[in-house]
Amino acid sequence: MKSIYLSTAFMLVLQTASYAQPIDSYTARLSSTDHFNSNGQRLDSAAAIIRQDRANYYVYGERDSEDAGDSFFRSKENRARLESMLNHGNFTQGTRRAIINGTPLIHVDIYEDYIEVAVESD
Repeated sequence: MKSIYLSTAFMLVLQTASYAQPIDSYTARLSSTDHFNSNGQRLDSAAAIIRQDRANYYVYGERDSEDAGDSFFRSKENRARLESMLNHGNFTQGTRRAIINGTPLIHVDIYEDYIEVAVESD
């Protein structure tokens, strides 16, 4: 009987997770300026590049024409969480490579504890 309750509870958790809605979303062009930190050092991880894009957008006012705002990463504290959130979300190796080696237009869905990143175009 105990296993039936656990199975039912597990199924409910799976169903709830599959219906999770993003708390915010945005698109951004990851231009060459997003590939360097404020000290001029080249960034070598996709998470760092995405984080720099948000810092450029909110802190330094360096915005690409295709960049959109979001309410979540406006906060410095939330930008600091970006890498951890990315590690808990869906992020393919192809997306990582496109971000590190190029200047793609990305779409980011932000959830409570994770983000999902997809390349919309190169």
